[in-house]
Amino acid sequence: MTTNMTSQDLIALEDEFGAHNYHPLDVVLSRGEGVWVWDVEGNKYLDCLAAYSAVNQGHGHPRIVKALVEQACRMALTSRAFRNDQLAFFYRDICQLSGFAKVLPMNTGAEAVETAIKAARKWAYTVKGVPAGQAEILVFSENFHGRTTTIVGFSSEDQYKNGFGPFTPGFTLLPYGDADAAEKAMNPNVAAILVEPIQGEGGIIVPPAGFLKRLRKMTQEHGALLVTDEIQSGLGRTGKLFAYEHEGIRPDIVIIGKALSGGLYPVSAILADDEVMGVFKPGDHGSTYGGNPLGAVVARAALAVLVEEKLVENSAQLGTYAIERLRKLKSPHIKEIRGVGLWIGIELHASAGGARKFCEALQDRGLLCKETHEHVIRVAPPLTISRQELDWALEQLEAVLGGDSMGAQDPTGN
Repeated sequence: MTTNMTSQDLIALEDEFGAHNYHPLDVVLSRGEGVWVWDVEGNKYLDCLAAYSAVNQGHGHPRIVKALVEQACRMALTSRAFRNDQLAFFYRDICQLSGFAKVLPMNTGAEAVETAIKAARKWAYTVKGVPAGQAEILVFSENFHGRTTTIVGFSSEDQYKNGFGPFTPGFTLLPYGDADAAEKAMNPNVAAILVEPIQGEGGIIVPPAGFLKRLRKMTQEHGALLVTDEIQSGLGRTGKLFAYEHEGIRPDIVIIGKALSGGLYPVSAILADDEVMGVFKPGDHGSTYGGNPLGAVVARAALAVLVEEKLVENSAQLGTYAIERLRKLKSPHIKEIRGVGLWIGIELHASAGGARKFCEALQDRGLLCKETHEHVIRVAPPLTISRQELDWALEQLEAVLGGDSMGAQDPTGN
């Protein structure tokens, strides 16, 4: 559907009728292809957010679009009251790729996190023998696992919680990256440790080397589960299929979403082996849309694109290059460059006046990034990005952070 309205017209309409729970950049996008997006006026931008890593395969990947359209024309939804002819293939593909024995599909990332919490608690009561109602889950500061009332209740961000209580008990908040604190918190009632291998919303925070290994060891020693939230960090974003692979560990539960559908349809899941997934019996948990044939087909196509187009490898190679180049940039504004793969956080000094104005300056040059936690610019393009496109994006970052106000040239000449 096309419109003759301007960006300002559409922004005004959105502000009038929509809830004001977001503060987006004032760019109104209408089309996307690969790493590029266009606004309603036809201005072209390189997307360096990739919908918070949901679009790892690029906007409108033709293979995934084709799979979606063909399946939508056949059958989109059965509910789980009946079986469908596509779900089993998705189950097989994701289990063979990940190495886990079982998968439980849902829709959004928050639903998958809630599913993992339920699995961990049920396991604690039925397998570990934790007394009823006493299961405890260790979580970490600056976490972002979703927006449900249970999840925001164990956030360390006051804004995520204010006005939404009372909250679900049973969570202990610890400093991120502090394995000693986690060790001290372990006790017989701990069902699981829930952790992001790298924190995305927190500002692309990479924990100290060995942190995940320590968590893996202590959960094994204390008979608890290790649950990794790979909704943003997984499926190639860090140059590995899953970010936990950088430390050579294997969690008990892995939470996935976002890029599982290439950004075309909400699909999420948890992965686990039989001991954990076996706690669910018919009627314990479910979702009308979770595991629908349309989502199954889209997810299979999205996974095939990641593997066959070697997007994980591209993230590793170009990510290393981008981080090294940005760390050479001499800028009075930059406090730290951190990241893994094509997932980079540029933290600015407080004296820089906040990251948003730099994101707005980048927008003026045709590059779309987004700030987080006031002082961090996130850089996370689709994993389909080429070296030429990445060089152009880095040139814009170097120009803005180095104070160059000159206009930018689109590398494609358009």
